[in-house]
Amino acid sequence: MGSLKEGLCSFSSLLYQCSEHAQCSGGPHIKSLGSGARQPWFSTYDSTCQIAQEIAEKIQQRNQYERKGEKAPKLTVTIRALLQNLKEKIALLKDLLLRAVATHQITQLEGDRRQNLLDDLVTRERLLLASFKNEGAEPDLIRSSLMSEEAKRGAPNPWLFEEPEETRGLGFDEIRQQQQKIIQEQDAGLDALSSIISRQKQMGQEIGNELDEQNEIIDDLANLVENTDEKLRTETRRVNLVDRKSTSCGKR
Repeated sequence: MGSLKEGLCSFSSLLYQCSEHAQCSGGPHIKSLGSGARQPWFSTYDSTCQIAQEIAEKIQQRNQYERKGEKAPKLTVTIRALLQNLKEKIALLKDLLLRAVATHQITQLEGDRRQNLLDDLVTRERLLLASFKNEGAEPDLIRSSLMSEEAKRGAPNPWLFEEPEETRGLGFDEIRQQQQKIIQEQDAGLDALSSIISRQKQMGQEIGNELDEQNEIIDDLANLVENTDEKLRTETRRVNLVDRKSTSCGKR
């Protein structure tokens, strides 16, 4: 039971840090996207973290009563109701995230970040449910979860990234317009490249046609040279014949 108490205390502290981190890191990020107030998803996320923290505290109180040999039926009913509320809140977060991604209200990178936060909440829900049922493997599960959280602290925090200057202070519509402008410029560049390639293709075809004509001229010239050469050989034979006859007549 001592390890269970230590695990629940550490888990309560972790949930509190999660709530504080969401308030500190989520707020400026949302503001940077042009929203004056916190988005419904992050408001729901903060309240869900608070419910998870409250559940952990009440489970700890119930366990203290049980160690004294006392029953706490009211606390058990309250915890069960809070667990149901936590489950509904997580379902609502999933639905809000799905809608935001499907309607392109947020970027894919933003959707991945929110999904990671949601996955952590689902893990915490399982840990709290195991603790509420007093399952034997629950203390080890909590400790392994805490160790994994400690290991994650060494990794870069995705919520603390530096927003580019190009999008800093812009709203969703402005960012979308900027992206559309970039796409239009890329399309214009592709159209220009396509036009250049088309002209080069046309030039290549014209050069090919010119080469075909030159080849025909060369073939005609070769035939003409061959005919002239044959005539020269014929005339040379005639001259030689006349020369031999003239030589014979002179000897007589």
